[in-house]
Amino acid sequence: MRFIDGEEVRARLTFEACIPLVRGAMIAFSRGQTRQLLRSVIPLVDGRMFGIMPGAMGERAVFGAKLISIFPDNFARGAPSHQGVIVLFNGASGAPLCVVDAGEVTAIRTAAASAVATDALARPEACTLAILGYGEQAGTHIRAISHVRPLTRVTVWGRDPDKAAAFARDMSRKTGLSVEASPDARSAVAAADIVCTVTNAREPILLGKWLRPGTHVNLVGSSVAGPVEVDCDLVVASRFIADSREGVLAQGAEFLRAKAAGLIGDSHVVGEIGQVLAGDLAGREGPDQFTVYKSLGHVVQDLAAAQALYQG
Repeated sequence: MRFIDGEEVRARLTFEACIPLVRGAMIAFSRGQTRQLLRSVIPLVDGRMFGIMPGAMGERAVFGAKLISIFPDNFARGAPSHQGVIVLFNGASGAPLCVVDAGEVTAIRTAAASAVATDALARPEACTLAILGYGEQAGTHIRAISHVRPLTRVTVWGRDPDKAAAFARDMSRKTGLSVEASPDARSAVAAADIVCTVTNAREPILLGKWLRPGTHVNLVGSSVAGPVEVDCDLVVASRFIADSREGVLAQGAEFLRAKAAGLIGDSHVVGEIGQVLAGDLAGREGPDQFTVYKSLGHVVQDLAAAQALYQG
């Protein structure tokens, strides 16, 4: 049985490789070709969590699980917020094949999933990106989105202006893109075609009224029921696409808050990104429409990545 560590994941699981993997995995998921249970999350102390995500890629295909700890306060100490393992099994024999560093896979595949959704839902001419947050996912999202749209400007906002400015300088140097820190979230998104929220916020840091018509938003930071990154106005006004409809109905915090307020029903989740990618569901319906992709993260993304790393 192999162990694939974080260094190997970073070297081999490029966005050029991962974006197509995620696209294929989400199509297979929405077509019912995969099997999985709804993710289980065990709350720990101080906002920390332990997640368990089991699944199978199909009959006699690989299967396995991701075991992941989420410690948001780690980032301030220079440690990863997501740590864990993906265990992959042989679908024919049942034998364990490999153990993969789940923290590195999660960082890459989450951003790749947002890139897939952006490619399907953002306006074709979209070229300006706003990132709310400056943690681990902020950098991977800038890189990933740049693979599906020719970015001309990136704005970043975070609660600590000095850290946001340092992050912007670092990303400008590493990517060659124009990355600028904004003094507040409203100014960060004012001219954005694409917005990615990658924060630990418990209450909205993005209001729908700040966005110009036609903006596409990837909601990434909240992965459990409770914490929300955007207000109900944006949820209600948008064409709302899930990675997993079942998952969002149970754990999609922004959707659940708007539903609890009596503003929407379950039908507001019009479908899954896999359906859009397969051509079974319309994505964007007009240039001025708000589109939202709610990303909770899905084990089929992890298993597809682990399988590619093992076979490669």
